Amino acid sequence: MFVDRTFLQQIADIIQADYFESDANSWLLEVILDHFREYKTPPSKDVLKVKVTEIDNDVLKTAILEQLKEVFRFMESDDLTFVKDEILRFCKNQEIKRAIMDSVNLLKMGNYDEIKTKIDSAMKAGADTDVGHEYKKEVQLRYTEAARHTVTTGWDVIDDLMDGGLAPGELGVVMAPAGIGKSWMLINIGANAIKQNKTVIHYTLELNENYVGQRYDSVITGIAAQNLKNYTEDIEEKLQNIPGELIIKYYPTKSVGVMGIKAHVEKTIMLGQQPDLIVVDYADLLKVSSKDKHEALEELYEDLRGMAGEYGVPVWTATQANRSALEDDIIEADKIASSYGKVMVSDFLMSLSRKVEDKLSGTGRGHVIKNRFGPDGIT
Repeated sequence: MFVDRTFLQQIADIIQADYFESDANSWLLEVILDHFREYKTPPSKDVLKVKVTEIDNDVLKTAILEQLKEVFRFMESDDLTFVKDEILRFCKNQEIKRAIMDSVNLLKMGNYDEIKTKIDSAMKAGADTDVGHEYKKEVQLRYTEAARHTVTTGWDVIDDLMDGGLAPGELGVVMAPAGIGKSWMLINIGANAIKQNKTVIHYTLELNENYVGQRYDSVITGIAAQNLKNYTEDIEEKLQNIPGELIIKYYPTKSVGVMGIKAHVEKTIMLGQQPDLIVVDYADLLKVSSKDKHEALEELYEDLRGMAGEYGVPVWTATQANRSALEDDIIEADKIASSYGKVMVSDFLMSLSRKVEDKLSGTGRGHVIKNRFGPDGIT
């Protein structure tokens, strides 16, 4: 920790003073971490001299000086890479033990999602070695395609406003009243992605898997939904030319939360299907905790966005507008149902308005409410 700043950065958040039985080691650890958090560098020998002179306990001071002699004797060892690996393994074991102990009460309460969160967090302890984007050094990187690998929606005007579509780690939301076409819109986005040789996982909490599959068939082939059963051979032939993959997974309404979705994503990855896009139709129907509904829904959308970042995929979902939005030509953010926090969490939010005359004429109005990648307020 004295000689390797990168390693110190990696381990600073997971190593704890109470991991050590020796008071001298615990003291040294706290000095290193306190200095690093304030000055972003390990303490020098001169800093240590000052700190040691401040110790009143002669026994502790002697033990610390002896320990420092050992530390400096091994600083030039050529097996420090092995030592680092062992330290990280030790810290991870300690974190996992702590997570297991904390999970005992959660198990009694039946809070399985929280248990999985604690264990997952412990398993990832010390895994992140990426310092982050170094602003002055990486100017070119910010302006290359590597900055955002987007998955397009298939609508040129929307893709232009979004600077190419939705990118990994981002959450897109479609808002509309019941029966206006949220599910169809999400299916269009998913269908466009598989045409672009992407792997899509579509989670449905309302319609069964076969019916969602039929809707995809209709969008991809252009055959009206009510006529699909007469053209099954044409559908099979058309799908042979689609380069991407689609997995449709049904869960009954309110039967699964974000942790359950993540468990399924893990399963598909293990089976060799790495998703490029995830569609959740729709988030308001996911299982939430029993606390305040508004707070729980906001947290649910935060978890969805967190999932997008964790797996490095864009996530599209939908949300309900309240009943009064049926009368509006243009649906604004204040018409979102249940929790305004959903607006704050999303990266891109657009509403869909279709009145009776629109349904008859095949028209509607998409209104960009929020857009982190370009202009909004556009219909």
